[in-house]
Amino acid sequence: MEIEHEAVPPNLAEIDASTWRELEAAGSNPQSGFRFLNLCSVDAEARPQARMVVLRRADRSLRLLEFHTDMRSPKWRELSANPHATVLGFCAQTRLQFRLQGTVERHAAGSNQANAAWDKLSAWTGMTYAGGPPGDELGFDAIDEAALPKPVDAAKGKPHFGLLIFRARALDWFQLRSQGNRRALLTYDETGALAASRWVNP
Repeated sequence: MEIEHEAVPPNLAEIDASTWRELEAAGSNPQSGFRFLNLCSVDAEARPQARMVVLRRADRSLRLLEFHTDMRSPKWRELSANPHATVLGFCAQTRLQFRLQGTVERHAAGSNQANAAWDKLSAWTGMTYAGGPPGDELGFDAIDEAALPKPVDAAKGKPHFGLLIFRARALDWFQLRSQGNRRALLTYDETGALAASRWVNP
């Protein structure tokens, strides 16, 4: 069955295109205002949980964002039980806020997707997955450089490395302006095509 899309005004179509250009650029530019995003999930007690994550890749055609995580982390368990998530980003330079809603696919260590992502990591980044489980107590009371865990072989982190693929179904676009803030809502169909868009009150 063919899906009918609303006619998209040129300015809203450009907002959609420029948002995904920004996100695609952020995936490879550490200086981008959207390099670090807030990934929000829901825990077993229906409490919202938010944390900053590094955007590793974005694909405008498929409306996806790629993040890395430790499979021993709470967010891995939370997204297993409930794949619905929100991604929030704000760039102070452009004063743009992107809030995306969608679902997350998990690709565990050993999967083709996770292996491909792991192979692109630097040894330094790989070492972040080689320590103890996130949130576990370190066993000392004060921050002491001498007591901090020592670097370990990055390869030991591979069994804990997981890949998260967020697929956006909606974008809440907001621009903070000195006069007249602007906000638009855009939705995408299951193929990633822009299905509807409209201006709304900020």
